Amino acid sequence: MPTGANKKQKYTYVWVSAIILIFGTFAVYEITKRLKEGTVVDNDRMAGNATVAPLTHVIANGKKRSVPPFSFIDQDSVLITDEDLLGKVYVVDFFFTTCPTICPIMTKNLKELQNTFGKNDDFALASFTINPRYDTPSRLKTYANSYGANENWHFLTGDQDKIYQLAREGFYILANEVEDAPGGFEHSGMFALIDKKGYIRSRMDQNGNPLIYYRGTITEAQGVNEEGEAQQITMLKEDIKKLLKE
Repeated sequence: MPTGANKKQKYTYVWVSAIILIFGTFAVYEITKRLKEGTVVDNDRMAGNATVAPLTHVIANGKKRSVPPFSFIDQDSVLITDEDLLGKVYVVDFFFTTCPTICPIMTKNLKELQNTFGKNDDFALASFTINPRYDTPSRLKTYANSYGANENWHFLTGDQDKIYQLAREGFYILANEVEDAPGGFEHSGMFALIDKKGYIRSRMDQNGNPLIYYRGTITEAQGVNEEGEAQQITMLKEDIKKLLKE
């Protein structure tokens, strides 16, 4: 016959098993519920993860980096300056209409942003051509129309030296005329995000450093490219929403 101690131990195991069963059932229910509601990711992310970190200002020489003054003509031959875009959240890229490589993907991604935020008058896009000798306002207009650009998407052209200065010194983005490069030009496939006060903004990575730019050469549908780099358009959309609420 079992002793009193053995009985007590037996009952203890039964209660522990019951508690595990109850909490296990509850945990499965909660996980299933959150998966259905799409909240499991929001609640389970680690602190410091780039996907949830607050947007930061990009700092250079101890100061918040802002868009430097610029003045260029858009596809409608309207003069657009940096001051015209104050009060708007906007995305900047550098491209050219005859680009045979990354530009079509970048422009497609910008079109996706327009599809998402185009009805919000506080949102805009600014695409600067790095081949202004060819990309006249009329050619930019044809290009803009081919992507269904609205009135808040400005395709900008002007003096090439000033555009390159804006890219290199204003945004630290690559822009070069290179004879052997596809289409005759080299440029970055990154997007810059600007807040309503004209400051360059981004989220931080897991180490607390600003990402600064968003990868514009991979679509959401692609997910990742051949090098294994992930698309950042979903991330960019999330951050645009944050800035529009500021």
